[in-house]
Amino acid sequence: MLIAHSTSRLLPKSINQSIPKQEVILRNSNKHKLLEIVFKSLDNLISNFLDLPLHPIIDPSHVLSRYFAPVDELPPTACQVVEGSLPSCLNGSYIRNGPNPQFIPNGPYHLYDGDGMLHLIKISQGEATFCSRYVKTYKYLVEREMGSHIFPSVFASFNGFGASMARCVVALARGLAGQFNPLVHGLGAANTSVAQFGGRLFALSESDLPYEIKVTSTGDIVTLGRHYFQNIDHSLRMSAHPKVDPETGETFTFSYNINRPFLTFFRINPDGRIQATVPILSLEKSSMTHDFAVTENYAIFPDIQIIFSLKEIMRGRSPVIIDHNKVPRIGIISKYANDDSEMSWITVPGLNILHVANAWEEDGGDTVVMLASYAVSAEEAWENHDLTQFRMEKMVINMKSKTLERFPLSTKILEFGGVNPARAGQKTRYIYSAMLKTPEMSVGLVKLDLSINACDDCIVASRLYGPGCIGGEPIFVPNDPSNMDAEEDDGYLITYMHNENTNESTFLVMDAKSPSLETVAVVKLPQRVPSGFHGLFVPEDKLQQNTNVRVVYIYIYTHTHTLRCDFNRLA
Repeated sequence: MLIAHSTSRLLPKSINQSIPKQEVILRNSNKHKLLEIVFKSLDNLISNFLDLPLHPIIDPSHVLSRYFAPVDELPPTACQVVEGSLPSCLNGSYIRNGPNPQFIPNGPYHLYDGDGMLHLIKISQGEATFCSRYVKTYKYLVEREMGSHIFPSVFASFNGFGASMARCVVALARGLAGQFNPLVHGLGAANTSVAQFGGRLFALSESDLPYEIKVTSTGDIVTLGRHYFQNIDHSLRMSAHPKVDPETGETFTFSYNINRPFLTFFRINPDGRIQATVPILSLEKSSMTHDFAVTENYAIFPDIQIIFSLKEIMRGRSPVIIDHNKVPRIGIISKYANDDSEMSWITVPGLNILHVANAWEEDGGDTVVMLASYAVSAEEAWENHDLTQFRMEKMVINMKSKTLERFPLSTKILEFGGVNPARAGQKTRYIYSAMLKTPEMSVGLVKLDLSINACDDCIVASRLYGPGCIGGEPIFVPNDPSNMDAEEDDGYLITYMHNENTNESTFLVMDAKSPSLETVAVVKLPQRVPSGFHGLFVPEDKLQQNTNVRVVYIYIYTHTHTLRCDFNRLA
């Protein structure tokens, strides 16, 4: 099987003509088609006879219902502005990532297993174009060739001893038969977030390296390929929440693993080269660290009760478990550390942080302030989503005494907090957050003002979407990014919203200064947008930086080996 991803202007005309839509797939031999029939039959036997009854969290009929029901790809399609008008500062592209399986498995399925799909709205001079495209990961392409979901899942595949062992044997047999090689090519779905650094755009998930993407002039999305940087250890993966230093252009990120070192902190210079990697050897168990914070001098890592334990597989259970005996901690290390010898840990009972909205330093670095959401119950956060509750807090860390104080910001269920991106890493007054019914269902937005001394309620503006309406993570876009003296909340909140009553999805633009976050513009979208995870707004001038990157990746997948030809960056 050969798959080529390219920018069309780089390849000779004859090659361009022979690669429709930049992809060529040479079909498998009859021998391998027969093998696939056998493997599919075994998969069905495992699902129908060996699986335990499916818990709702891994039951596709539950997980993929309503707001998370998958949709097909949609090429760039013109949209209608049905209310108000689009502000000029929105000239650019809003891209939101989320899980959208191309195949619905017969057996267990977890929300995090879905293939990454990017939903993009490109705005120019008040007009909008929308498209939805899969991230063409190795996993996606192999499964598309096979015609079914075949990659094992750390979250869903282990459902009873018999089913777990049988799935391990089938996965091993598929690997020996040359159907896939995730150890070399990764198994991530790139379904969690979107980030821009080093002049490139990436779709990310923490189970793999990032996949580079490109937005075309017509508002389409092209996957350029799995990004190996220039000098990375290919066994390293990358967080879905890298932090970019606006002053230096450096990117700070990390990778967590099921084996020692359980956490590795590293940074990437503005040219995309990996700098020092710092194994965090003081971490004693594999913690599911999803996000972290970076300030002027420090990196701050949560060590939570959700961990990985491989011995659970031998019990026929998912290796992702809750360690009830573990006390959550916060780890603090210099962001330019060469090793973890000076890393400090502060135990904070009950603080299972999922997402960080912002962090900064005060008192000359003696104090670190962090704004983050945490799960009230780690067990419910992982095992019973319908009951999960998240809270938003301000956390003040005394770097001298190595103590932490917590200040609740609201009693409402809040998650996916964000700030004005121009103030990232700096002291902020406002946070914008999704108001949740469940972790996957945002029923509204709130604006919190940290200057208010009220106990447990810093909300100064809020908006409910209405019955049957579900939105997503709010993204703040400054009204005038070049004006450094502008008020912090001078801008707009954007998100996708779906109305289940009318079965219509819209792109919402709201006034961040308004007490009711009133509507500025509504764009009717040509296709439903399922609930998803994280997104990014990229102004047109910054998008052009990404457009100028000329990269060609050619992958040749056979049933015995894979070759990767990388014609790097061309001017």
